[in-house]
Amino acid sequence: MTSSVSPQPLPAGEPRWLDAEEQKAWRAWLYSAQLLQDRLDRDLTQRTGISHAYYEILVALSETPERMMRMSELADRCLSSRSRLSHAVSRLEERGWVRRQVCAEDGRGQLAVLTEEGFAALEGAAPVHVEGVRRELFDQLSPEQIENMRDFGETLLRHLDPNSLR
Repeated sequence: MTSSVSPQPLPAGEPRWLDAEEQKAWRAWLYSAQLLQDRLDRDLTQRTGISHAYYEILVALSETPERMMRMSELADRCLSSRSRLSHAVSRLEERGWVRRQVCAEDGRGQLAVLTEEGFAALEGAAPVHVEGVRRELFDQLSPEQIENMRDFGETLLRHLDPNSLR
């Protein structure tokens, strides 16, 4: 489903400033999202030795057929530059959790492949991650707030990345 709302051109003159309530909502959402990401990353890293960024790479690979993905696709999926992703995959290769292989379809692209050791590391880290998400996010919200959060997130995803809701 795609949004029928089209971006409106900015009117000549003044920008459409946020009013006081919009400003409060924006800052509360932005700052809380940053604090949540930081806390989840710190907890996961301290308890498992896996940063949240590395965890997301392992998760993305684990959810694909044969646990492999083109490096360019993986970078897009993880909202990462190709350079940053390549560096992260190199670190994961050093741990034996990911390996690279040439794409058999065209011989040019590279695939990142989750190894059995990488999948085992992910299985060990997943309970820590979900415990943190539950404790820091879901345990703080009512069922109605969770439903609203889903609605809010899906609304933004339809606008920002319509392919993510497939």
